[in-house]
Amino acid sequence: MPMLGDMLAAARDSSGHFQAWLERSDPELAKEVQRVSTLQGMSPTGYVRAAMSDFNRFASEEDWATLTSSLKTTDDPGTLCLLGMVHWRLTARGCAEHSSIPRGGASAEHRS
Repeated sequence: MPMLGDMLAAARDSSGHFQAWLERSDPELAKEVQRVSTLQGMSPTGYVRAAMSDFNRFASEEDWATLTSSLKTTDDPGTLCLLGMVHWRLTARGCAEHSSIPRGGASAEHRS
């Protein structure tokens, strides 16, 4: 069984190809990643890499538990980690630098 570090390395290594894969597999999410990355002045690949970094630094224990428990049901843990981290960053609340949700949204918590 691969270690979490191995899975995160696989996700990091595949982040450059992630947008093309995402456009084929989940066009709506691909559009959202493109939209948000443009708003934040970065490429989709840069956004994905930032999502991984932010998840590693700011995700709660519950976020990590959710991510790791989902790995039991996949043959591709690297991609699943990458998708989970991107979804987390797209929905993270409280910090305008790390979220596509306005700061005044549902929470005043500031993660960074």
